[in-house]
Order: sequence, then structure tokens, then C-alpha cells
Amino acid sequence: MIGKSKIKFLTSLKETKYRKVHRRFIAEGNTLVIDFLNSGSAVEGVFALKSWIDKYGDKFPGINIEEISDREMRKISNLKNHSEVLAVVAMSKKREEISLVPDKWSLMLDGIRDPGNMGTIIRAAEWFGVENIYCSTDTVDAYNPKVVQATMGSLARIKIHYASLAKLLSEKPRTLTAYGTFLTGDDIRNVEKGNCGVIVIGSEAHGISNELVPLIDKKITVKPAPSSKAESLNASVAAALACFALI
Repeated sequence: MIGKSKIKFLTSLKETKYRKVHRRFIAEGNTLVIDFLNSGSAVEGVFALKSWIDKYGDKFPGINIEEISDREMRKISNLKNHSEVLAVVAMSKKREEISLVPDKWSLMLDGIRDPGNMGTIIRAAEWFGVENIYCSTDTVDAYNPKVVQATMGSLARIKIHYASLAKLLSEKPRTLTAYGTFLTGDDIRNVEKGNCGVIVIGSEAHGISNELVPLIDKKITVKPAPSSKAESLNASVAAALACFALI
């Protein structure tokens, strides 16, 4: 049994403002929780049904695991069909100075608003070995429950930074080339690969913001088939294709 105050705290983490206040977020589901536990993330508590504890409880010594009822899990769950387990994870400490990593590939997300897109991009980033994602301040919260679910555990291993993208690009190391995805540009299949760089992805609706356009070194595009009537690509698809072509 958990008290009303703890239930109130856990349900409050569904909202962005309370996640920011408490610097905590929820990971829910067996795969997600185990990924966070195994990644060395700061898991502060696990709330689970007896069925989960019987299977996994002794595998994570030192972790505070509380047994809760099915009724309590329904109250705190973010899912339509609740899972057996939910964890509270502390966000990484805010860095006072954020800068681009000079010798690796990074992603930069400009105004990505859809949680599903965001989560899929984080998942794709891990697939292609990208360790850092830099987000504009109007990009969806990476710790939104829908984003966390869509990452399928990759959020446990990817560093997410929120900052002024214009400032980061204007101060980027000379070793980095900034590639921006546009509807018109060099065919991504013909762009010469480098050893490092930053791939800038704008929203499907608005593209890369005007403020960033002058700071892009190379405009790239994914050429559609001549018969295509589609107006644009989903942002997460564009990000995955750009990573595949360039990295």
C-alpha cells in the first residue's frame, strides 16, 4: 500500500511543470524500467505488482521496490492498459554551459512538438550511435510520458540538452559541419560523409526556423520518387534517413 501523498506525487509527474519542479520523471513497463535500472540511471524507486516482484525483485539489490495493488497501479499509470511496474527516475543535473561535442555526430531538433516523433528520433539516434541530442526550448519535453514510452528504453542511454540552437551553431567547433534537412537541397545520397557533424531537423509543419537557416553549412534533402504526391516526410523518418546516409 502507498499513501495518498505518494500517489499525488506520482500522478503529478504526468505534467511538465511538476517534472521540472521535482526533476523527476516516470518510466513505465517492464522493458523500460529494466533498461533504466541496468543503465546506471538514478532510479529512485520502483512501484510494482507482486507478480513483477516475484520475477524480478531479487535481481536489483539496493533498489527500493514497493509492492502496490492493481488498483493503485491504475491510479498512477500513464497507460491505457497499465503495466506491472513503474519507476521514478531522477533527471540528470542541469549543465550551466552546453556546447556541441566537437568530434562526434549529434542531432539538433528545432521545434519538434509531437511526442511520438520525439521518442522515435531518440530511438533512432541510439541505433546510429548518436549520443547527444540538442533541442530548442520549444521542442517537446523529452520526459513526457508519451516520449519516454516511444523511446523503448533508448532515453536511458541518450543525453538530451535544451538550449538556444542559434547560439550553439554560431559557436560550434570548426571540426563540425551543420547539415540541415530541407525540401530542397543536395540529394542526401550524394552528400560526402564526414567523421563528425550535427544534423539539424525541423518540424514537418514549419521546417528549420529562419533564425537557424544562415547557420547551416549544407542543405540536404531526401528526394522523393517522381510519382510521389507526398508533401513532406515525417520528422522522425527524415532524422533516421539523414543518420543512415551521413553517419
